[in-house]
Amino acid sequence: MIADRPAADTMDAADAVSPPPLHPELNGTAEPGGSLLDRLSHSSVLAKMALDKFGCWQCSHPCESVVQCHDAVRCFSAVDRSMDYGGLVHRSRGCLTSVDHALMLCQTNRFSRTGRVPEQPSVQYAIHCCEGNNCNDGAFPALPELPEITDDVETSSTAGGGRQAAYYGPLVAAALGPVLVLLAVLLLLALLWRARRRHRHRLRAHPHSEAQKPMLGSSQMLDDDMIRARQAGDSTLREVLEHSMTSGSGSGLPLLIQRTLAKEITLENCVGYGRYGQVWRGVWQGEHVAVKIFYSRDEASWARETQIYNTTMLRHSNILGYLGSDMGSRNSCTQLLLVAHYHPLGSLYDFLNRQTLSLEQTLQVLISTVNGINHLHSELHGTQGKPAIAHRDIKTKNILVKNNGECAIADLGLAVTQQGGHIDLGSNLRVGTRRYMAPEVLDESLNPEVFEAFLKSDMYALGLVLWEVTRRCSSSGRAEPYWSPYQDVVTPDPGFDEMKKIVCVDQHRPAIPNHWSGHPTLVGIARLMRECWHHNALVRLSALRLKKSLVRLQGAIKSDNLKADL
Repeated sequence: MIADRPAADTMDAADAVSPPPLHPELNGTAEPGGSLLDRLSHSSVLAKMALDKFGCWQCSHPCESVVQCHDAVRCFSAVDRSMDYGGLVHRSRGCLTSVDHALMLCQTNRFSRTGRVPEQPSVQYAIHCCEGNNCNDGAFPALPELPEITDDVETSSTAGGGRQAAYYGPLVAAALGPVLVLLAVLLLLALLWRARRRHRHRLRAHPHSEAQKPMLGSSQMLDDDMIRARQAGDSTLREVLEHSMTSGSGSGLPLLIQRTLAKEITLENCVGYGRYGQVWRGVWQGEHVAVKIFYSRDEASWARETQIYNTTMLRHSNILGYLGSDMGSRNSCTQLLLVAHYHPLGSLYDFLNRQTLSLEQTLQVLISTVNGINHLHSELHGTQGKPAIAHRDIKTKNILVKNNGECAIADLGLAVTQQGGHIDLGSNLRVGTRRYMAPEVLDESLNPEVFEAFLKSDMYALGLVLWEVTRRCSSSGRAEPYWSPYQDVVTPDPGFDEMKKIVCVDQHRPAIPNHWSGHPTLVGIARLMRECWHHNALVRLSALRLKKSLVRLQGAIKSDNLKADL
């Protein structure tokens, strides 16, 4: 027995010598391939193994006592180290009674898998198979030597983990990024849809008429460089105007020129033509607006009119309300847009062609028109102040009729300004309409360095407008047909020389109808228009003087009506 041979048990594992196996095929020494004769020989060996039976020593770790097992085709002694035994060495001996079991264990007599880090133990085993009774009583086979784990291994392990993080990080970001962006877009669209739906419900619940709209200049103060950004359709035009004007004397910038109006406006139909472009009716923020589209060659006029409309404290009830300017594109052509309030009654020229006026309506039209011109001509002093502005193109086509019967001055592209003694003529060198040109403009005697000369030229054209409006006044059941100034003596499109001969050389003026002499108010208006179109510019009335005279005539009519009622 093994207990009687302690020297064999204590033999050094490195010096242990096992007897050579009878069948080297079992310890992996036989070649796996070979000829048909070799394979037949191998099969005969397996058959012989099944017939050979041995007695072997059998024990479990620590093998301090052994017993004998029988009917073994091979005996074995083994050493292994794994996590099953906590990383400690485990020894055993025994019998292999099955040929398949013997083939599986004995063909690989050594195995070693080294852990990558010290905390991960190695997995090793060594087995020795033999033939013969009690042949496994020798020394246990030696385990393979473990390679020494160095800092390089740890460093490479850590670096490998870093490389994995660097690889999986962008991969996760690339997968989750589009999903998050899509969710954000869907959330934004849902919020916009909800806001538009709420806005439409509010409009249906609280419809507002033209009379309910606020007067210009009735909102809170905003900084000049502030941009009030809004999504198209999230507010009405009324709300935008309430937040885009300053309070106090006059009004400040509307602050909408910096918006992308061209993308937010829907054009509906063309309502007028002019030498600078077209005027369209459009829809913006749920309200109708007037869109003046300039030809690209008239960019100087568009820029000048935009500059004038942005003048501080310009806003007035009798001056066209300005909303903003923008550049757009349509059919691959650049468009210069100027957006203003829309007045469905159109220009005073169209209005006078359509209908006659009562005496009260006539005075309302005249007073509101002169009131707008007077605001333009007046220079207002203050922290910023408003410059004096000469229109230079006053005519009935540049005056709009509002729903309340008053008028608003439009088309400031040719305007000249003066502030602090400095005259700004702008870069647009065009002059006004030839039919309405003053004598000093036609004979080129106007001094451009004297701003008062431009104001007097405006008053001459305003006198002609008074004549056009008053002709349509129905007094004693009679009204004259609409005529343009000098219609009876010049061609429909008079030239410069033709107008110069009529106005400067012949000093001809429009005729006053005879039946006006029977009405004191019409006589008074005729006297005022004669003073406005006087050949001598120094004799002409100022806008303020004309306004006061018209207001006095209006007061006289109201007084006569009151006496008649009593």
